[in-house]
Amino acid sequence: MLSLHLQEDIFDQADTGPFTICPCTFTENIFQSRLQDSTFNIFRSNSIVMDLLGGDVDLNKNQAGLQLSDPALYINRELSWIRFNQHVLDEAKDLSHPLLERIKFLAIFSNNLDEFFMVRVSGLHHQLVEGVLKLPPDGLTTMEQLERINKDLVPLLEEQTRVWFEEIIPELQKNGIVIHNRSTLDGSKRKILRKFFLRELFPVLTPLALDKSHPFPFISNLALNLAVILKRPGSHDELFARVKIPSNLFPRLIEIPGDSPPKGNSSLLELIFLEDIIADNLDLLFPGMEIVAAYPFRVTRDADIEIEEDEADDLLSAVEQSIGKRWIGAPVRIEISEEMISSIADMMGAKLARFPHMIYRVRGPIGFADLFCMMKLNRPDLKDVPYAPYIPGRLAHGADIFNAIKTRDIILFHPYESFQPVIEFLQTAAHDPDVLAIKMTLYRTGTNSPIVQALLDAREQGKAVSVLVELKARFDEENNIGWARALERAGAHVVFGVMGLKVHAKLCLVVRKEKSGIVRYAHMSTGNYNAVTSKIYTDIGLFTANEEISSDVSHLFNVLTGYSQYKAYHHLLVAPGGIKTGIISHIEQEIIRQAEYGDGKIIFKLNALQDDEIIRTLYRASQEGVKIHLQVRGICCLRPGIEGISDNITVTTIVGRFLEHARIYYFHKGGDPLVLVGSSDLMPRNLKRRIETLFPILDTGIRDEIINTILPVHLHDTIKTRVLRADGSYSRVDRGEGEPFQAQEWLIENRGIWNRNLMKSEAGP
Repeated sequence: MLSLHLQEDIFDQADTGPFTICPCTFTENIFQSRLQDSTFNIFRSNSIVMDLLGGDVDLNKNQAGLQLSDPALYINRELSWIRFNQHVLDEAKDLSHPLLERIKFLAIFSNNLDEFFMVRVSGLHHQLVEGVLKLPPDGLTTMEQLERINKDLVPLLEEQTRVWFEEIIPELQKNGIVIHNRSTLDGSKRKILRKFFLRELFPVLTPLALDKSHPFPFISNLALNLAVILKRPGSHDELFARVKIPSNLFPRLIEIPGDSPPKGNSSLLELIFLEDIIADNLDLLFPGMEIVAAYPFRVTRDADIEIEEDEADDLLSAVEQSIGKRWIGAPVRIEISEEMISSIADMMGAKLARFPHMIYRVRGPIGFADLFCMMKLNRPDLKDVPYAPYIPGRLAHGADIFNAIKTRDIILFHPYESFQPVIEFLQTAAHDPDVLAIKMTLYRTGTNSPIVQALLDAREQGKAVSVLVELKARFDEENNIGWARALERAGAHVVFGVMGLKVHAKLCLVVRKEKSGIVRYAHMSTGNYNAVTSKIYTDIGLFTANEEISSDVSHLFNVLTGYSQYKAYHHLLVAPGGIKTGIISHIEQEIIRQAEYGDGKIIFKLNALQDDEIIRTLYRASQEGVKIHLQVRGICCLRPGIEGISDNITVTTIVGRFLEHARIYYFHKGGDPLVLVGSSDLMPRNLKRRIETLFPILDTGIRDEIINTILPVHLHDTIKTRVLRADGSYSRVDRGEGEPFQAQEWLIENRGIWNRNLMKSEAGP
């Protein structure tokens, strides 16, 4: 589901409420020397920044003294991401979503937090330990970032728990789904579950004692556990043991079977959390002992693995060795039951926590991400209404796909349009006797990938197959290693990434021998070649046989697979280097247009905007009067609406049923617009540390459909749109007096209209 692969979080003070978090206090003696650093003291002297740290600030009154590099003009990356995840949580509260979809958003919110802790928060901890003093553009020190993350995250965690207990649970009951806990089990249900425990759970459980002869056990990453307190009969001494919950082997929620359905509600479904079953039957695990209490807990560990590429003789082996370390990294968060007694909590902290702020007291389930399992319930009435994605007639099954592409470029907008033509493009290429070679990049393909199977089929048919498999795609490394080995065994030429860079570009090239000579067919996309995520991520893909574009793609593959240093691309912007300079150059051209003709206009639709140089260039464009609309799904470090600096910039975001994932860059250029589409966001990682591509839409018909249909639909949404304020907060868009309008729903209802419009234009009046 919406994993998002950039999620982040932390916490602040201890207080009452659904989530109680230990005080986030960093001892002065540890950091005192660092706090005396001159850079830090200079930062402290910035009154504007200090105002921002303390709350809202009227930036307009300070604009005259602001330089475009001033920290007050930049929103912290981590804090911006928290706002994005807050929007995900808001979707769980949105009554327009079916009930199980609301639970899905709760799970997404939690999963995002898990990834944030494993990657972003762990990185901040590294900075603290290593004494990193370099400040980000927003000027916040590492410690200040942690403290602000804590402050912003606490109310969201409280709200998550409130939504579960006060909204979701009652609605589930109204719909015939009851989630029991130990206190609501009657005798008959206990007997049923005890049999299940003995038959299914008991054989796989291994209790681990903790005493002088049994050291504190290793707690694996994201594994749910029970901390069990025991007594020997006649003894007052308490003993401690740990039981790992086998949630990797069983669903987190277990159905309670009944002998007969209750009267009046034959469809009643009764569930219970796996840990509650185990906690209710601990006497069978510890016979002869008194069970005093059992408390759930979970540890999140640093999972941001580092691969020493320079020292690795074999990148594949280096990645394999590194991913094994992910689950044993240093702890970054310890979640414990709100009810856990202080002596056990203190012991947990002493054994696992490097800093006090790492310990969370949680009311309710720990690890809401496991609630994804509820989407497997056979309750279509509680889920989104399914729909059939549109397939353009020229790409219908059985059509001559190569002739269709050669006749005219073809756009596909997923998930409103089907991903199946992309699969069939490769399947056709694999079995077409005239196809000589297939070249492709693979980043996240998923399991049982039809894309990879088509490549394997191509090798079986004797085609030359070259595949760049990015082994360093975070959390997909193992999957990609498996596919890489399978392709190697089939005889494909496999390249395991590029030294020092991630290959994030989404490219496919088919080389075909035809009567006219060699023709190259390219597919380029904003999203991964993944048949599963293509149903829940919005992405744009383009088929083209344009000679200059296909030549660019061919040269880029030579760069990826060999030692080529080719840079003279006709149309592609390629990172590192080319995308940043290209985007800045096009912004500068709009500034010139604005000065001469007053018609400068820019629209960006992307996932993240962080690069400070590009932000400064956008600020300059705004100062010159260029009208700028940025629709940024997630991280946005630019502050819009500051008088004299960014008052010509509007920033909106949409979070809804689908994950907005397409990147579109529009430059007005005096009425002859340029539209760039591709894999890259405007973040340092994309621009400096990845191989990315942006490609122009050269077909004027497709370009105009993006400008006149796809972009306006998103920019005019009045239901799911939020507007970014200068202080970093968001507000719902003003709906005005018109009819409510929801972009994603309109696109579902009108899916494929852009391709139908193109067909009408071809047919003529």
